[in-house]
Amino acid sequence: MPIPTSRRDFLRGSLRGGEFLRPPGARPAGFERACTGCGDCAAACPEAIIQTDNRGAVRLDLALGACTFCGDCARACPTDALSADRLGDWPWVATISAECLSLNAVSCRACEDACEPRAIRFRPALGGRAQPIVDDEGCTGCGGCISICPVGAVSLSHRAPAECEVTQ
Repeated sequence: MPIPTSRRDFLRGSLRGGEFLRPPGARPAGFERACTGCGDCAAACPEAIIQTDNRGAVRLDLALGACTFCGDCARACPTDALSADRLGDWPWVATISAECLSLNAVSCRACEDACEPRAIRFRPALGGRAQPIVDDEGCTGCGGCISICPVGAVSLSHRAPAECEVTQ
């Protein structure tokens, strides 16, 4: 799956090639064929971050909040498009761009405060600017840091393949 082209496209769930950020537990291949667009996953999501478009395409909209990886969406799926057995295969990790306020001498740690697993920390640096550091191993890719960032400096990117868990 390609990397998002912009924060706006990412938050809308739009990726290059007309693809979308799919809910956790999505089939890595053949999701579009397996998904009927019934909306059961969206109805089951307690965070209300799974959306369907007018064509029934299912996408994860992290502009609405964070994913808790509860698996309710996968358990509600009547097909194999989503599966709780694949929840550990989530290949996303937070990244922070140069637009980060803290990197531009403005005090802000909104992403750190929103990060439940505490994977985002700020390292003090000379000149008073704290440097944001993402612990890739600690980051769940939940997206809780994305909508809270006032300048859109946080996005998700693919983990390196060696870092992704493979569930068999």
